[in-house]
Amino acid sequence: MRTIRIVAALCLAACEGNASDGSDNRPPALPPGMQPPAQSNADARPPAVPFDSTTPRISARVIRSWPHDTAAYTQGLAIYRGRLLESTGRLGQSDVRSVDVTTGTVRRRVALPATEFGEGIAVVANRLYQLTWRGGRGHVYDANTLSPIDSFAYAGEGWGLATDNRSLYMSDGTSRIRLLDPTAFRELRTIQVREADSTVWMLNELEWVRGELWANVYQTDLIARIDPATGRVVGWIDVGNLLTAAERQDVAKRGGVANGIAFDSVRNRLFLTGKLWPHLFEVDVASIQRSVSPRPRSKPVP
Repeated sequence: MRTIRIVAALCLAACEGNASDGSDNRPPALPPGMQPPAQSNADARPPAVPFDSTTPRISARVIRSWPHDTAAYTQGLAIYRGRLLESTGRLGQSDVRSVDVTTGTVRRRVALPATEFGEGIAVVANRLYQLTWRGGRGHVYDANTLSPIDSFAYAGEGWGLATDNRSLYMSDGTSRIRLLDPTAFRELRTIQVREADSTVWMLNELEWVRGELWANVYQTDLIARIDPATGRVVGWIDVGNLLTAAERQDVAKRGGVANGIAFDSVRNRLFLTGKLWPHLFEVDVASIQRSVSPRPRSKPVP
C-alpha cells in the first residue's frame, strides 16, 4: 500500500508541475521501473504463410554444408569477391565479420558498440553497408578490410538489406521494403509485398537473386521470392528440412531461427543459414529457379 501511495504522489506532483507551467499537455512520465516495454515490429505474430496454395513452393536441396558458428546470431549474409561476410546481432555481441566458408573460422571481426544490435548487410561499389535494429544508425565499411569509413541515418527499424548492385533494398519487419539510394540513403520508393490479396509481413534478411528479391519471413521456415517491380510473391522456398530434428530442437531452445541468404552471382552459388545454426548450406539454386514459370515483365508499382 505504501508503494501505491508513493507512486500516486509522484504522479500527482508531475501533473501539478505540468499544469503550473502550461507548456506541455502530455501525461506525466511514470516513475523509473514502471514504464511499459517499448514496442517493436518483432512483437507482431508471424504471418500464416503461404496464403495462396497456388503459389509454387519448393524445399531447399542441399549440395554441401560446412560448420557455422553456433554463437552467431546471424542477421545478414553476403558474398563479396568469393568471401563470406556476415553480420550478427544481440546487444553486446553484435559484429560484422569475414568468415572462411569451408571451416566457419572468423578471419576478421569488427564489433559494434554494446548499445547497438547489428542487422542486415549489403555491398555496393566496395562499400559494405550494415543496419542496426532500432538505433536509426547504420555503418559503412571498406568491404575488403572491414575498416569503418562512414555512417548513415534512417527512420524506423533496420532488419534486412540487399542490393542489385545499384540501389539498396531495406526491410523493417513489416510488409514494406524500401528502395534506397546508397549515396545519400534517400528513399526512392517502397515495395508493398503481397501474396494474392494478403500482405506478407515480418520480412527479415534480404538477398537479390537473379532479378528477384528473396526474404526470410521471421520465425518461419519460409523464404519469399518477390518480384521487386510489383511486390508480388512468386514462390516460396521451404528450409525446414535443412537441420535435423535434434538440431532444430537445440536451435529453438537457444532462440535461433532461419535467417541468412547469400548469393554468389559470379559462381552461381546460393548459401543459407540461420541464427545460431550449426551449419552453412550451399543449396541447389537452379532447381529453385525452375520452380516458377516464366512470366511477363511487370511494371513497377509506385
